[in-house]
Amino acid sequence: MSKTETEDQRDSGEYAAAGAQLSTAPAEEAPVSGPSFGVVAWARWFWRQLTSMRVALILLFLLSLGAIPGSLVPQNSVDELKVQSWKATHEFWTPLFERLQLFDVYSSVWFSAIYILLFVSLIGCIVPRSWQFVGQLRSRPPGAPGRLDRMPAYTTWRTEAEPERVREAALTIMRRRRFRAHTVGNAVAAEKGYLRETGNLLFHIALIVMLVAFAAGQLFKSEGGKLIVEGDGFSNTLTQYDDFKSGSLFSTDELSPFSFTLDRFTGTYAKSGPQRGTPRTYEAGVSFTRADGTEGTKTIEVNKPLVFDDTKVYLNGHGYAPVVTVRDGKGDVVFNGAVPLLPIDNNVTSTGAIKVMDGYRDKTGRKDQLGFPAMFVPTYAGKGKGQMFSQFPGLEFPVLNVGAYHGSLGVDSGLPQNVYQLDTRKMKPFKDADGNILKKNLLPGETLTLPDGAGSITFEKDVKEWATFQITHQPATGWALTGAIVAIAGLIGSLFIQRRRVWVRAVTGDDGVTVVEMAGLGRSESAKLPEELADLAATLNTEAPTAPEPVEVSSEGAEK
Repeated sequence: MSKTETEDQRDSGEYAAAGAQLSTAPAEEAPVSGPSFGVVAWARWFWRQLTSMRVALILLFLLSLGAIPGSLVPQNSVDELKVQSWKATHEFWTPLFERLQLFDVYSSVWFSAIYILLFVSLIGCIVPRSWQFVGQLRSRPPGAPGRLDRMPAYTTWRTEAEPERVREAALTIMRRRRFRAHTVGNAVAAEKGYLRETGNLLFHIALIVMLVAFAAGQLFKSEGGKLIVEGDGFSNTLTQYDDFKSGSLFSTDELSPFSFTLDRFTGTYAKSGPQRGTPRTYEAGVSFTRADGTEGTKTIEVNKPLVFDDTKVYLNGHGYAPVVTVRDGKGDVVFNGAVPLLPIDNNVTSTGAIKVMDGYRDKTGRKDQLGFPAMFVPTYAGKGKGQMFSQFPGLEFPVLNVGAYHGSLGVDSGLPQNVYQLDTRKMKPFKDADGNILKKNLLPGETLTLPDGAGSITFEKDVKEWATFQITHQPATGWALTGAIVAIAGLIGSLFIQRRRVWVRAVTGDDGVTVVEMAGLGRSESAKLPEELADLAATLNTEAPTAPEPVEVSSEGAEK
């Protein structure tokens, strides 16, 4: 091997040492191969792959992709009614979506697997890097390599100042510029930009905090829905919910004690133009009582919930509840009240059922049950102008269409039943004079009289509005928000701060004049490093100005 090759290898080694530990990223290890690749070697290889930053980014990307169907497909945890409606509309896709758990994305096996692997990957990646970074903070920048002129940024000049004075001036300047600097041999070694790696580590630690907060939120959360008609109220107890779901570690003792009443619902809509029917006002005015007995009022709007400690009450939906009165053959009232009906389109065409389970007797005095399938439109187009569908979501021309059945509603079987659907399998329809199933469109104040003195049903001159609320107890939201803020701050630091090293060497040349060399090395190439080095060199040059060039004299004594 030649002397030149030996020097090149030595210089390359010094260059590598100078740039060592500019990053805490683990060094890639050569894969083990051959007969020694046993179970332990496979486990170590799998662990290295799982805890690599590359795999962590892939898992984070997969987690983001997995959240997309959770936003596009209705979720059982949010609104079971929407899920049922979606299934009824998309019967072909429903079996596939159920097998893929797309109606329960965030509690599905595949989403949980990605989540847990990402959690393990981040911890396995961050912990060793954090310890390595702590070791770097406690260490000093390495000494200058032998050939500074091989660095990406380099400058040199000659000065009449003593080498010791140059090094002292360089040390002072570096520390004034907030470099960590010290003297190593005949050179000053300085380093700056530790916040870059700090930001990088903070970003990934914040991701772990967010994952922990998400896990805690899933395990200890509770959420349920409640439909409330104007004038009715809700108390936060388990029996008050229409539907309720909770995490596996949630206890009903954790339900916050509060109550509220829906005083009014206000909905206004655009009446003309391409946006006709679009909501303009959509809010629920409520009066509430907190756990400590304090009372107050609040207007709940979309994405502006009513908050009780860690519990939030969101406004979800809206509809109409026409007030009806049912009388028996003697004229006695057997049912009176507002009946919530469920919307089936954007113009709030609504369907449901009116059920009279107790108190009714037929003309012979025998106990019986009544059922009235109902369809309600807040704005009717008029007879002969299409089917029974609403033309506008506002309450401008309300019409209630009802049919009539008698018999067993099936509520005594002990099986759960949809309150908005009428099971007519054990019921007989009332028929009109022509032998057809009895049906009628009712305007407010009108009555449908049942045949043979069986009674009547009246659509009163009153239509109340109802609203559905999502009551959510979601712990650790503060931790999740803090993690998100820290992650953004850390990402900014890791993107815009450059970690770099600067060396200043000052030695006496062969002619007795001090030679100053300055070089810089960054973690990644940047135009700012040469600019910063030039600025440092200009500052140091004021303390150690450039020496004049020596004048050559000929043998005759004349200047050349």
